[in-house]
Amino acid sequence: MKNFEGRMELILNNLEETKKFGEKLGSLLKKGDVVCLNGDLAAGKTTLTKSIGIGMGIDDYITSPTFTIVNEYYGKLNLYHFDTYRLEGDNDVYYLGFDEYFYGDGVCVVEWADRISSSLPECYLELNITQLDENKRKIEINAVGDRAKELMEDLR
Repeated sequence: MKNFEGRMELILNNLEETKKFGEKLGSLLKKGDVVCLNGDLAAGKTTLTKSIGIGMGIDDYITSPTFTIVNEYYGKLNLYHFDTYRLEGDNDVYYLGFDEYFYGDGVCVVEWADRISSSLPECYLELNITQLDENKRKIEINAVGDRAKELMEDLR
C-alpha cells in the first residue's frame, strides 16, 4: 500500500454538489493525471466520472465500462474510464496494457481502484466515496505524489 501524502474530507449534500465537485476536478486535470474512485455499488462513482468528463470538456455520453473494462472519450484531453470490478488482479492489469493509459496522453479515472492498488502508478488522487443517504455523499480524498497533492490543494 502506498503512503498518502495528503488527506481531505468533504460532504456533498446532493446530486448538484456532486456534479459541481466533479466538474471542478475535471477542469483541473492534466495529461497523465490518474483519479481513483472507490466505494460500494451505487455510491456514485460513474456519476462522478460523468461530471469529471463535463469539466474536461468531453461531449460524449459517459457510461459505466463494467463489461468493456475501459471506455475511451476524446476531446482536447482524452478521458480513459476504467471499471476494474471484474479483474482478477495484477496479471489482468498487465495483460490489458493499463500502463499505456496511465502514462499516456490523457486522464485516467479508475473505478474500484482498490482492487488493483499494487498496479497503480506512482502518483494518483484517490477518492473514497461513502453514500450517507439517497443523495448525500462523503468523499475522503487521499493524495499520492506531488501532482496529486497539487490537485487536492486546488480542490480546497
